[in-house]
Amino acid sequence: MTGFRYGAPVWQLPLLVAGFTVTGWIVLRLSGEATAVRMLVWFVAAVVAHDLVLYPLAAAADRVLVTAAGIGGRLRPGVRRAVVNHVRVPALGAALLFLVYLPGILQLGGGAFTAATGLTQEPYLGRWLLVSATMFAVSGLLLAARLALRRDAGGSLTG
Repeated sequence: MTGFRYGAPVWQLPLLVAGFTVTGWIVLRLSGEATAVRMLVWFVAAVVAHDLVLYPLAAAADRVLVTAAGIGGRLRPGVRRAVVNHVRVPALGAALLFLVYLPGILQLGGGAFTAATGLTQEPYLGRWLLVSATMFAVSGLLLAARLALRRDAGGSLTG
């Protein structure tokens, strides 16, 4: 008899058990809530929206980015990977900020927002665009600095 082999790192099983335990506790706590069904519907809708809409869109956009970075074949693979990653990171940051602040950016529920805070949602779009542009600019500057340092060190950017 060879014994049971889990096939994953030894820390993964206790971590999964702990995660399911916490999830079970949360479900038990929420089961008496009047809004539990509404929360469940939102959760299922979020999973469906992510898996069937957002993930395929992000994968397609990433494929376009990787393909565009490879066109011409002038950059070495390491430099091409750096260029792609310096676009991926701020794009991910901008997308996450958009999802978090979606109601404010699209000015949804403005009456309730104004009633609760006394403010308007007008600055959200401009601020999101400014933060996103700043993330892309900083990433572009970092990439330029990395490439300049590589060039100064005698590394070739073309392959």
